[in-house]
Amino acid sequence: MTTATQEAFLREFHARNPAATSGMMSDGRTPDGRSSYEILRDRVSGHTRVLDLGCGDGFLLDLLARAGHQVAGVDLSSADLALARQRPSLHGVPLTTGRAQELPFPDGGFDACVSHMAFMLMSDIDQVATELARVLAPGGRLALILSSGRAGGSGSYELFQKLIRPAFDGAPPEQRIPLLGDSRTLRQDGLDEILAPAGFSPVAWGTEPIDLGGTAEQVWARLSMIYNFMPLDSEVVRSLEAEFLTQAAELADADGRIPCTMNVHVADTERS
Repeated sequence: MTTATQEAFLREFHARNPAATSGMMSDGRTPDGRSSYEILRDRVSGHTRVLDLGCGDGFLLDLLARAGHQVAGVDLSSADLALARQRPSLHGVPLTTGRAQELPFPDGGFDACVSHMAFMLMSDIDQVATELARVLAPGGRLALILSSGRAGGSGSYELFQKLIRPAFDGAPPEQRIPLLGDSRTLRQDGLDEILAPAGFSPVAWGTEPIDLGGTAEQVWARLSMIYNFMPLDSEVVRSLEAEFLTQAAELADADGRIPCTMNVHVADTERS
């Protein structure tokens, strides 16, 4: 699968589903009450010039700008960037349609870089690491929120994974998404393997549970914002939704809330 094919798929998905990532994740909370976006904001506190790599609709950039950072964003999706430009806090902010492998920024132009649920989707990830080292000043911080993979969650998240896997694995080739990203980004040692040659220090690594619970319909709406659904037959998707809503109802608490926890990895490092 070529890089061009992978990136064309990502552009098409986000053209059809702008703000998909923030729609899924922005209401989620860690045990201390923060969102995964706020975790990244806090990781780069004290760093003035911050790049958001794969900034999407600008949800994280908005948090950073309102916290006083000088920000810039880059993303493959022009549809998402159009939404970002509508945010009052981002008027005049450099928001560029571009590739992480060829960043349109000068050497040492940033004190920090953040990336929320995007780094693990990027092809040619070693070149991405090289570009990040180029645009970060010495001592610049890189902070990432990364997927924990299929098994990273509990409650209705586990139910969701159990239901969708047979449908995805059994789908005909034309209804499967291209292989995205580099699996090394899902492991601490793999991330070090990518970043160390570019001049980054050993990665600090942790896992945070994100509470995405709500009504069964809310949980489905959040979890179904994943790439695999786009090419899948619509009848199959409707059948999966109906089965999920039925089984998820059995997990409801006394207030009708469905528990759903998705784990994410949090990683940060510094450029030497």
